Amino acid sequence: MANIGTRLYTFFHGRLVGKDADGRGYYESRKPTRQGGGEKRYERWVMYRKGEDASAVPPEWWNWLHHVDQAPLPESARKPWQLPYRPNLTGTPEAYHPSGSDYRSGRRQRSTSDYQAWTPHGEES
Repeated sequence: MANIGTRLYTFFHGRLVGKDADGRGYYESRKPTRQGGGEKRYERWVMYRKGEDASAVPPEWWNWLHHVDQAPLPESARKPWQLPYRPNLTGTPEAYHPSGSDYRSGRRQRSTSDYQAWTPHGEES
């Protein structure tokens, strides 16, 4: 969620370009600015909902937000293999823990491969 400074800046300097399916607003500056002394470009930003991180931006808007495309992709352009957004669950109880992880049983199935650990010459256990 944006703080009061971002809201005021958006009110005075931004124009709403669109919203995604989850209700995040995407804005562009009304006047172009020079970035690093180069070409004039419009600043672009997103207003997140409370508690969201930057990985919540859907692919339809990511390219537009990073100046790769001039317009956001229509949601109908999504490919069937593109999955819906899932937040990063690291550090939460729902995080992925592979078998053998200490957060699970801590035990793995024995390996059935032909792997043998290396030992230096003359030192066998």
